[in-house]
Amino acid sequence: MQTASYLHPFSYCSYRRGSVKPDGWNKLQIPYSSQLAEKVALIGRPQTCKLLRPLKETRLCAVPNTDDGHHPVSVLEDSNTNHAPTSEGETLFSKWSPPRHLWRGLSAFILAGQVIIRTLKGKVHWKNTLQQLRRVGPNSAGVCLLTAAFVGMAFTIQFVREFTRLGLSRAVGGVLALAFARELSPVVTSIVVAGRIGSAFAAELGTMQVSEQTDTLRVLGANPVDYLVTPRVIATCIALPFLTLMCFTVGMASSALLADGIYGVSINIILESARRALKPWDIISAMIKSQAFGAIISIVSCAWGVTTMGGAKGVGESTTSAVVISLVGIFIADFVLSYFFFQGVGDSLKNL
Repeated sequence: MQTASYLHPFSYCSYRRGSVKPDGWNKLQIPYSSQLAEKVALIGRPQTCKLLRPLKETRLCAVPNTDDGHHPVSVLEDSNTNHAPTSEGETLFSKWSPPRHLWRGLSAFILAGQVIIRTLKGKVHWKNTLQQLRRVGPNSAGVCLLTAAFVGMAFTIQFVREFTRLGLSRAVGGVLALAFARELSPVVTSIVVAGRIGSAFAAELGTMQVSEQTDTLRVLGANPVDYLVTPRVIATCIALPFLTLMCFTVGMASSALLADGIYGVSINIILESARRALKPWDIISAMIKSQAFGAIISIVSCAWGVTTMGGAKGVGESTTSAVVISLVGIFIADFVLSYFFFQGVGDSLKNL
């Protein structure tokens, strides 16, 4: 009797009789019938039958049987093995994706370039910029000034004790002024803004990204960079220098009051020493640093926000990561700028 066989690499089942071929294929044999002959045309060329099974291909062939009285029909399997490439190298690269921190870092640079280009073209949403400026500036002034006051008093305790013991009480004001103008004021202000404003930027944009609100802006014809990112970057870069100047003033005032009230160093001596030690370049460098720090905070926070994935958990992770990366970027930028701004031997304290 003529039989038809299915060749399948994994399963084995026999209705009449079955055998396993030497190449590892299992042969399933079913009785020959006229209905099967009508449905499956047996011709003298390779035939392939695709079953409705996902990702698997089953080949149908006929095996001649000379014992049933019918003429044998031979059907050869398709020997064409030119299928999709399954080499190890192509499989490896097809499944490879860059690390998340890598493409997030690249997205931050791309976003910075887009902000610069859109700003130069004048495509800025000024109403949103003013709202963000009020948020970054006046609404953040209180915590920045409070932090600067206590940092100034803490440094005063360390400097005044040691300098008074050495008879250098007239140099206390100059040393504090240089420390505050060059390093403490811009760095402390930027740290506070990164924790308060940077985290808010990342959380807001991350929530908008996972809820597809940014896609809605694109559908409405608005560019998310113009409406969401550029106002935040401009507001942070404008507000941070003024906050730095205010923190410098409050820090010096708190230091002078503490030195006069506890250690007996006159306020006039401290202010005169600070006036002799400070130069215009010290204040200008503090402004430049604060602007650079503001750009780092806003761009990193916005880039981490717009690349958020994974719902509420992803928003939390993006917020934490944005603050951490912003702080690291602030410290690295502070070192680089200080190295270029203050090279060589200083002479600020020689006139004290």
